[in-house]
Amino acid sequence: MKKPQYIDRLTSRKVIEPVCYEKTMFFLYDSKIGRWISRLLSRSPVFTRIYGWIQKQPWTRSKIVSFVNNHNICTKELKRPLSEFSSFNDFFTRELLPTARPVTPGKNVCVMPSDGFYLVYPNVAEFGEFVVKSKRFSLPKLLGDDALVKKYDTGSMVFSRLALFDYHRFHFPVDCVPGEARCINGYLFSVHPIAMKDNFIFFCENKRMITELKTESFGDVLYLEVGALSVGSIIQTFTPGKKYSKGEEKGFFEFGGSTIILLFQPNTIQFEVDLLKNSRMGLETRCLMGQALGRSLRE
Repeated sequence: MKKPQYIDRLTSRKVIEPVCYEKTMFFLYDSKIGRWISRLLSRSPVFTRIYGWIQKQPWTRSKIVSFVNNHNICTKELKRPLSEFSSFNDFFTRELLPTARPVTPGKNVCVMPSDGFYLVYPNVAEFGEFVVKSKRFSLPKLLGDDALVKKYDTGSMVFSRLALFDYHRFHFPVDCVPGEARCINGYLFSVHPIAMKDNFIFFCENKRMITELKTESFGDVLYLEVGALSVGSIIQTFTPGKKYSKGEEKGFFEFGGSTIILLFQPNTIQFEVDLLKNSRMGLETRCLMGQALGRSLRE
């Protein structure tokens, strides 16, 4: 199996993605017995709880420095020095200095909600044509709400996949007033490309939370956090009904890697040209929170 590739937005170059726990990933998702084991673990809340508990133990601090060095994580961006983290999970949910992620200004500019690997689709209906040959991705299954499906099924969609080494706090992409976050319980399949291949139905089966954002420039926007293997906890830190500026924190994922999905109503957003180009080639674009995602078509 080939290692996943992506486009680095800062350099526009194609890059081979470093795979955390590479041998384990290829065993679990590129062998028959491995796939059987991964599905068993993904359906077991016991495994997730135990794994999450382990990452919160003080002795896991010993992994932090080597993890930082192996993945070239910039410590100058951190609010706290490495010595102050109490566990690996504490480091995993790290906060950054405000200057580490500048937010693109402009009321008509929507920004990246998180660090991650991005795919954009101007029309949800095109998603199957771009990526999912089997067309098993289902918006009704993903949202679990007929009214929301009708509202967004001809709109635009964004995927942001967070790798294990990423900054795992997620933010509001536009000025907005968020509603309540609704939880849809499910399994915890991995969302890494090695695991996913064309099987995007996993997004519809994984644990996820859904929040609708009320905005002036982009209409209503649907914001989903999707859990993944070893990421049982999606923590919301926002207050429903309160006004937020783009770039303000919405919440964070505890240990693991996961995905943010944004859904826009029809004719509300024009994605940036580079994101469209790369997505049409089936290539993710590596982006940072606060960079421009698209422009409002309403202004």
